[in-house]
Amino acid sequence: MLEMLSIDFMQRALLAALLVGTVAPMVGIFLVQRRLALIGDGMGHVALAGVAIGLVTNQAPVLAALVLAVAAAVLIELLRARGRTNGDVALAVIFYGGIAAGVVIISKAPDGTPANLMKYLFGSILTTQRSDLVVFAVLAAVIAVTTWLLRPRLFAVANDEEYARAVGLPVLPLNIVLAVLTATTVVVAMRVVGLLLISALMIVPNAAGQLVARSFSSGLRWAVAFGLVSAVGGVALSYPLNTPSGGTIVLLAVALFVVTSVVTGLTSRLGGHRHPVAERHDHEHGDTCGHPAVAHGDHVDYVHDGHRHAAHESHYDEHGHHGHHVVDEPEQTTTGARP
Repeated sequence: MLEMLSIDFMQRALLAALLVGTVAPMVGIFLVQRRLALIGDGMGHVALAGVAIGLVTNQAPVLAALVLAVAAAVLIELLRARGRTNGDVALAVIFYGGIAAGVVIISKAPDGTPANLMKYLFGSILTTQRSDLVVFAVLAAVIAVTTWLLRPRLFAVANDEEYARAVGLPVLPLNIVLAVLTATTVVVAMRVVGLLLISALMIVPNAAGQLVARSFSSGLRWAVAFGLVSAVGGVALSYPLNTPSGGTIVLLAVALFVVTSVVTGLTSRLGGHRHPVAERHDHEHGDTCGHPAVAHGDHVDYVHDGHRHAAHESHYDEHGHHGHHVVDEPEQTTTGARP
């Protein structure tokens, strides 16, 4: 371990992994809420076309990838908002169009080979230069600060767009911001885990975090922790194992998810975990039931007879008396969203 830390390229690699492991889950948690887990793949394929353009024109591949990915992200949200096509179709068009354009453009390179794309497709963190690290650090800082400042609003929109629009939140601009953050995260991570694997680092740590978290904010903290362990641990393991860093990072993230799933499942069964159930609840809650809705973590509670009830399997859980149950992050009710 000490030998690895004394090598320049490993120091840069670990710093890059630290940046990516922090910001990827921060953006990914909102994609999970919106059920857009694969949008990172779509942005990755668009970024591939940008990298190809940069390589063919002898310009900065990272900048070209960033510009093209951001433009595609904005286009997808505008198309989805105007209803001309649904999100899945728009994402599919960008997904396949991007990778096809990347392959065609790189074929026009002087050597006529796509070999230079491999380090972007699957990651080549050990070739990260000091200049690359500076660019990634600046982009990562922008992602982290923006996500942290806007997290209550991004959560409100991701949880229920119609509700967020009803309380006056700028839904389309916030969706565009999230799309741009996703595109930027993809570009930051492409040299670490690769364009074909970045979506895994955005989603899998969040999937593991949701298994142990009890609120949105704790889920975010757990996701970042899992992301950091996966990214930094994957790079550290790839050195003695002599394996690709991107694949090692993702496999470690998947392993953490499996272990967390097994441990939480066993703990729940062996500990006889129980949650309070509403004593009698024949009423079905929903958008038109007339009871106030309160966002609580990754679900919605309904205020009923002074109590907060949440649907769970075939019954409703008791989540406390309205006005006395405290949720740490973020919370909004039908009277407005907390900024």
